[in-house]
Parts: sequence; structure tokens; C-alpha cells
Amino acid sequence: MFQINCLNPISKVGLENLTENYQLTQDINDADAILVRSASMHDMELPDKLVGVARAGAGVNNIPLDKCAEKGIVVFNTPGANANGVKELVILGMLLAARDVVGGIEWVKSDVGDDNIAKVAEKEKKKFAGTELFGKKLGVIGLGAIGVKVANLARHFGMEVMGYDPYVSVNAAWSLNKEVKHAFNVDDIYSQCDYITIHVPLMESTKGYIGKDAINKMKDGVVILNFARDLLVNEAEVIEAIKAGKVHRYVSDFPNPTTAGVEGCIVIPHLGASTEESEDNCAKMAVLELMDYLENGNIKNSVNYPACDMGVCTKEGRIAIYHKNIANMITQFTAELGGKGINISDLTNKSKGDVAYTMMDVEAHVPNDIIAALEKIDGVFRVRVVK
Repeated sequence: MFQINCLNPISKVGLENLTENYQLTQDINDADAILVRSASMHDMELPDKLVGVARAGAGVNNIPLDKCAEKGIVVFNTPGANANGVKELVILGMLLAARDVVGGIEWVKSDVGDDNIAKVAEKEKKKFAGTELFGKKLGVIGLGAIGVKVANLARHFGMEVMGYDPYVSVNAAWSLNKEVKHAFNVDDIYSQCDYITIHVPLMESTKGYIGKDAINKMKDGVVILNFARDLLVNEAEVIEAIKAGKVHRYVSDFPNPTTAGVEGCIVIPHLGASTEESEDNCAKMAVLELMDYLENGNIKNSVNYPACDMGVCTKEGRIAIYHKNIANMITQFTAELGGKGINISDLTNKSKGDVAYTMMDVEAHVPNDIIAALEKIDGVFRVRVVK
């Protein structure tokens, strides 16, 4: 029986996939795995029993990835599960920046009770008229699941679209509309586009990705959209650019004291992935990833361990070893098992940065003393008996 702890409310659509082999627990110390959305785990004591954490969403900055890796805890996310919800809000953000719909609505509210409101509106509407998206140029920085969807949908609005991503995946490239132009340098996005939207992960190397230097290269009157993470943009420098007339609008899905209520900033209360459908999709994907991992040892969509899939084990046993990505590890594992007469029928080893993951199907039960011997090998974080 696997024990699952939910640090945040998780959609029932996802939890309904759990079989009779799973039980929800309120005590994190009993948990084999955790399901989480926004709760911060950085200051948590991670119990020794814990082997997996699944984030029902794409961003994982609320989870201590390195700490988990060193304890043999695989962290999953759900890329693409909320992409449609975010995509739609990005397009809405562009429309709100292009045409002052919000300002117009507020004006109508302020004139409630005026019997001549229809007539007055004909005179006032020019203040909120704005421009169309058709024919404008959109630059998409980051062509992951969301970026690709935004780029493709913008083409249906008649926009010219340029995409920049030096690490674009094969699947993303295949999914991209053939009329989306590939920018080989992000400066091409800055210098040519009327609208710029950023969709890259938040890392130390991407903090402040868009700031004064980038803005100086942009067209006058540019609209900047940020539906990825607030720290990707140096918002103080964007506001200075708005005051100077360089930036027309900054649209963000991340309220904070820097941008809230500032003229020229359209700030949305973090609604990007908050649709009912997105929450259901994320929960379902997170649960299914955890189940395959707990039952079979397979890893898909992990952010701190490599992808690894050996299907369902049909042999007597399967063990998983979490270890440093250094030389001579496999030799030591196989020697330990072989020395005790345990035959390995199948083996796979994958690495990701400084960590590696080895799964072995064996034709005999692996006793505890051998597990203990494997755990003592220098560089091994954890050994788990999957079956």
C-alpha cells in the first residue's frame, strides 16, 4: 500500500486514478510520495520514506530540487497539462494591451445613471479604441508547450510570429506552425517585434532576462507580456521604460507591490493555469506519473532525474539505484549482485547532470544484506526495491 500526501488541494479528477493500492495520508512522515501545487517545500524536513514529489503544474521553484536529488527523491512536473489555459490568457493579455477594454468598462461603470450614456459613449470611446493584433509582429521567447501554442494561435489572428529558443525540442519543432519564423538571435525578437512574450523556466541564468539592456533594443511602443514567472523580468526597469514612453504596456500574471496599480501595467491575479480544465489535467498527469514510478520505477517528466522506462517488470524483482553520475558505478552494482549469484536479466542506466538512475530486473529475490551493500557503495544516494 502506497501512502500519498497532498500538500495542496488536488483535483478529484486526478485522485480518482489512484487504485486500491494507494491511500491518502495527512501525515507527511508516512508518505511515499507527495502531490503539491504551490506550497513551498524548501524549509520542510523530507522524511526518509519519501521517494517522489509530483508538482501539479510546470514550475518547480517551490521545491528543493538538489536536496531531493541527493536523497533519491524524484521530482516530477506536468509540462503541457496547463498549456492551453495559459495560452488563452496570453492572447487575452495582448488584446487587453491593444485595446483599452478595461478602461472602457470602468468608464461605463462610472457613468451609471446617465440617461444619455449611449450618446456620451460615442464621444468617449475614442479614448479606449486602441489597435488591432492583425498584421502586428509577435516575438515568442521560449518554444516549450506554452510558447508553441501561443505562436500557433497568434498566426490565426493574422500576426507575424517569430520564435526564439536555442534548445527547442524535436516535438516542439514539429508542432510549430510552418509560418512561424525562427529567430537565431534573441536580439532579432527585440528589434523587430511589437509584442514580446516570454516562456522560459526561471533559473539563476534567466532571472532578469528582460531588463534595461533588452528594452533598449526594442521598438518604441512595445508590449511586453510575462505569464511565465515574475522574476524573469526586471519589472522596476520596465516601469521606468513605461514612464519614458519606450514600453506601451507591461502585462503580467504575477501581482506584486512593484507593478500593482502602476499606470501602463496590466496585472492579472495569477490566473494563467487556474482554469478548471488545467487543474484537472495537471492533477491527472501528476498522479499517473507517480503511479508508474512507484509501481514500476519508471521516470517521466522529472526535473531532477533522467527519464527512464523499462515498462512493467515481468521478472522476479526490480531494483532502482539513485547515484552520482560517475565512472565505475555499474560495474560495482553488477559485481555485488553477481557475487551473490543473482542474475540480472535487464538493466538500464540514465544520467542527468550530476545524478544518474539505474534500474535492474533480476531473476531472484534480492535480500536485505545485498541492498545494504549496494547502499554503502560510494556515490549511491538510495536503493529502492521496486518489486
